[in-house]
Amino acid sequence: MRGFPVVLFLLLALAGALAQTGPVRPKVLILQGTAYTSSVRETDSTPFVTATGMRTRLGVLAVSPDLLKVLPYGTKVRLKDLGSVYGRGRGQFDALFQGRVFVVADVMHPRMREKVDVWLPDRATALRFGRRLLQVEVVEYPRR
Repeated sequence: MRGFPVVLFLLLALAGALAQTGPVRPKVLILQGTAYTSSVRETDSTPFVTATGMRTRLGVLAVSPDLLKVLPYGTKVRLKDLGSVYGRGRGQFDALFQGRVFVVADVMHPRMREKVDVWLPDRATALRFGRRLLQVEVVEYPRR
């Protein structure tokens, strides 16, 4: 009976540590990606401001609303180009992604599911980007 308080204390400490870590989040996701620009026809009435209030720049990533649970605002990720959804052009945009950490700072239209949108400075590059498969590797989750 003397060891019972010690065992109880250890169990409570273990339960508290597990509760603080939260749910296990994936480190690598394969998602369909597109590109967008700061054009009024592609955004809302404030085309150079993201949903978090950040100014658009290369390195801004928008996610579909369903992914905000997995990739919340402020999540830092690296991207790797896996080619078009038709299997062509693998690595074509890796030079643009190489050494760059992207930040989830914007959200896509609610009709989108399991997609990411990369901000690009010009429409021609965004159109050339098309629909691609992207490997999204989480570098750092935001602090709570």
